[in-house]
Amino acid sequence: MPKLKTKKGVAKRFRLTKRGKIKYRAGGKGHLLTNKKTARVRKLRKAKVLDDKKKEKYLKRMLPYG
Repeated sequence: MPKLKTKKGVAKRFRLTKRGKIKYRAGGKGHLLTNKKTARVRKLRKAKVLDDKKKEKYLKRMLPYG
């Protein structure tokens, strides 16, 4: 059976944790930060964990080797 290809756009944005959950960086922290509240920007620093099972299954298919 041939090797599976990883979707590179997905690989750049998502990582798998040791337990198989999908971790990602929240959007909205690239620019225009001056008009965003400090608390909001601080919350965006932390990595998020995906909790939608349907999306998780879809993304795991695109990341065959984690």
